[in-house]
Amino acid sequence: MPIKKDDAGKRWVEMEILVPGTPEAVWHAMATGPGNTAWFTKTEIEEQVGGVLKFDFGPDGGSTGEVTAWEPPVRFGYVEREWCEGAPPVATEIIITSRSGDQCVMRMVHSLFTSSDEWDDQLEGFESGWPGFFVVLRLYLEHFAGLPTASTRVAATLDGSHDDAWARITSALGLTDASIGQAWSAPSGAPPLAGTIEQVQQEKFARGLLLRLEQPSRGIASLGSYSYGGMTRGIISLYFYGEHSAVTAEAAQRAWSAWFSQLSSAPVTPINVCGTGDKAPG
Repeated sequence: MPIKKDDAGKRWVEMEILVPGTPEAVWHAMATGPGNTAWFTKTEIEEQVGGVLKFDFGPDGGSTGEVTAWEPPVRFGYVEREWCEGAPPVATEIIITSRSGDQCVMRMVHSLFTSSDEWDDQLEGFESGWPGFFVVLRLYLEHFAGLPTASTRVAATLDGSHDDAWARITSALGLTDASIGQAWSAPSGAPPLAGTIEQVQQEKFARGLLLRLEQPSRGIASLGSYSYGGMTRGIISLYFYGEHSAVTAEAAQRAWSAWFSQLSSAPVTPINVCGTGDKAPG
C-alpha cells in the first residue's frame, strides 16, 4: 500500500489484518510487554499514558518510546522520537475491533509529520517488515495464547553471496525444497526441531521459513537470512510456550549457537533468553 499524505504534512502507512482471539487477548499481544515478547521481540511497556516503551533487538539495536494512548482493549498508541537519527518522531496507533467468531481486526498506522519525502523509504520499511511478524502473531493467538512464553534468537554473519548462504542453511537442515504444510524434522547433526512449515518467503534481499513446532516443545521457529551492506546474516528466532519454555529456550540457544558456528567464520550472536512467565488472557 503506498504512503498516504494530507495537506497538513502528515505522511503515513497503514496495515489491517484479521487475527483470531478476543479483544482482550489481542490487546495483551499488542499493548503489553509480555504480549509483544511472545511473538515479536523482547519488549517492556509501562501500561499507562506517558509510560515508557522499549523494544530490544539485541545487537541489531532497539527503540524507546512513550505511550500516548491507553484505552483497553481497543486503542493503543505510542511515539518514538529517536527511532532514526535526524528523523522526525514516528507515531504508531493500534486499533482493535471485535468481529464474530472470536476474531478481531487489528489496524496499525505509522505516521510522520513532515512534508519531506526524505524518510519515505523508512516509512515503507515499517509496512514491509511487519507481515512476517504478523504470521507469528496469528499462530501465537490461535495456538498458544494464555501460555507462559520464552524466546531466544541466534544470528551469524555468513560468507559468500546471499543465495549461497541460504542454500547452505537449507541444505544442512533438509529444507531445500520446503513447502507450506510439509511436516519436517531436523536431520542428524542439527539441533532437535520438528513441526509443520507454515510459510515460505523467497525475496531478493530476504529468505525465510516459518514453522509451528511440536519438538523440542510446542512453539514457533522463524528461520531466515537477509543481506545488507554487502553482508549476509543467518538468523533463527525461537518462541516456546508452556511450563518448561524457559529451560527449552536456554538449551535451544546453546545448540543453535554451536550449529551456526559451523557455517560461519565470524562470531555467532546469541540473544539472551527472555520470557513472560505469565499467562495472557485467552
